[in-house]
Amino acid sequence: MVRYLVLVFAVFLLIGCGAVKKRTTYGKSRQVTVGASAPEPVLSSAPEEIETPETTLDSHTLKAEQVINTALSYSGVKYKYGGTTTKGMDCSGLLFISFSKHEVDLPRTSHLMADLGRKIRIDEVEKGDLLFFKTNSRGKRINHVGLVVSVNEQEIKFIHATTSRGVIVSSLREGFWNYAFVKATRIL
Repeated sequence: MVRYLVLVFAVFLLIGCGAVKKRTTYGKSRQVTVGASAPEPVLSSAPEEIETPETTLDSHTLKAEQVINTALSYSGVKYKYGGTTTKGMDCSGLLFISFSKHEVDLPRTSHLMADLGRKIRIDEVEKGDLLFFKTNSRGKRINHVGLVVSVNEQEIKFIHATTSRGVIVSSLREGFWNYAFVKATRIL
């Protein structure tokens, strides 16, 4: 009988140790470091007009970059249905806040956002465009939205808020997102 109790106690101890909750990194903030550049030489005559990133970008591209940078600043924020703060946000809340900080008004829900802008083909997608998805197989309307953050010949990456991982950057090449994709629109 004593052996049986010791065995039961050992089993409970082993099971209890295996039930430790996995740590998440949602609360950690990102830190970016930039190395110092060499000082610029002193010019003896009047300098020619130097192009800065602001002067080389058109207003559409500049606005898109600003919105993307704002959205990326929320990377790692956990998911919260209806949320629009760093304590938690959903996909449409992420875009609603990111665009509104740059004076672009959007509706609060993804299916209403899908009615705005000009529909574009997937091969016309640029940074700052919106991608819309139906993630519920029984649902009849759009229920998810993402913001395009980069485009190259092979891949379109977009930022969005997922229920399982919070605010992240994903690829349209990923099977689930490729299958759930409905349309792309341009609002800027």
